[in-house]
Amino acid sequence: MNILVIGHPCFDVIQHPNGEETESYGGIYYSVATLANLADEHTSILPVFPIGENEYDRYIKELSRYPAVDTSGIYPHKGPSNKVCLVYADTNTRVECSKNIFPPIPFPTVQRFLSRADGILVNMISGFDLELETLDYIRMAVRDRHVPIHLDVHSLTLGIDQEHRRSRRPLPVWRRWCFMIETVQMNEEEAAGLTPDHLDERNLALQLLALGGRGFIITRAERGATVYGQEHKHVKRHDLPPASASKVVDPTGSGDVFGAAFSCRYFQTRDVLGAAAFANEVAGLSIEFAGPGGLDEIRQRYGMNQRVSDATA
Repeated sequence: MNILVIGHPCFDVIQHPNGEETESYGGIYYSVATLANLADEHTSILPVFPIGENEYDRYIKELSRYPAVDTSGIYPHKGPSNKVCLVYADTNTRVECSKNIFPPIPFPTVQRFLSRADGILVNMISGFDLELETLDYIRMAVRDRHVPIHLDVHSLTLGIDQEHRRSRRPLPVWRRWCFMIETVQMNEEEAAGLTPDHLDERNLALQLLALGGRGFIITRAERGATVYGQEHKHVKRHDLPPASASKVVDPTGSGDVFGAAFSCRYFQTRDVLGAAAFANEVAGLSIEFAGPGGLDEIRQRYGMNQRVSDATA
């Protein structure tokens, strides 16, 4: 199985509630590393995105630790990589600023990998990762092969001001983004701010699933997740309990981990609820560690015991 991963990378600068500050890889790195740790020997991860030319060699070296990752779709971009500053008031409340956001990933760059894809994860890390027309082209290119696409709405609901601060704003064309997408993921805040007419969750689920989707997932941090799906022509809601995390150290990237774990399981099984339950547990493990440093623990508990090199960037 080949999983295509599309979304922007970034470098996170995090100010934690206790005043500590950490820096680490962020953005789509969480998605790729999670998939790499869950992959078996028959699964390849194909990330497609730019990285700043000054960081390119180091970034490729870091991802090359994972045998499952094919880095041929990662390309250098002139200028620095996106830097995201996250200031946490508590584990669930933060202020976000983004600098040096890359331009959207062009369709020809993605196109050369589409014939290999058995599943596609689109994670809108910056909100500018893909143009809507590019997503349309991707959908059309894989439609006849019934390749599933999982969309993490993520920063599509975030605007940006002249001081690089991100703030919530509705997405008038949300239906076009979600059309013919098999599974869609967002957190509670993203769901509440997605539509200009402020649809409640159930009505949002009804309309979203009517667009051709099979599953709509709302992540709820320490309160678990909710899955809406079609069962016998009716929309059913399933609430997943909180994951069994022993402690909460850093929630950064947990939604990206959820989406990657969900995609890995769903692309294999086409079981929305089962994949969401699995993703909920994997994401719960990720918050026990600061930054992406604990992602390799996923392999120990949930992965297929692929060898990972000790080489680091």
